[in-house]
Amino acid sequence: MIMENKRGIGIVLTVVFLLLIPLIAMQFTNEVNWNQSDFVVAGVLLLGTGLICELVMRKVKKIDHRIILCTVILAALLLIWIELAVGLFGTPFAGS
Repeated sequence: MIMENKRGIGIVLTVVFLLLIPLIAMQFTNEVNWNQSDFVVAGVLLLGTGLICELVMRKVKKIDHRIILCTVILAALLLIWIELAVGLFGTPFAGS
């Protein structure tokens, strides 16, 4: 299903590329220290966000609504990512 269209392939390749960045950085510095669960969580967040935005692009007809929905989805990804990274809101998910 995902591989039936070019956007789906682009989403998967983008997620793989983004996950390669910390993997490569870990080879050169101790500042980046991800474990397997970090890669899984990041992969699920990125792939889920991409696929939800793809669903919005397919199902929502009005361009203005598409832009608003995708912006909200990306903002949610950003807030979740920040919370998991540094615990901005102090929830238990960040280990605070």
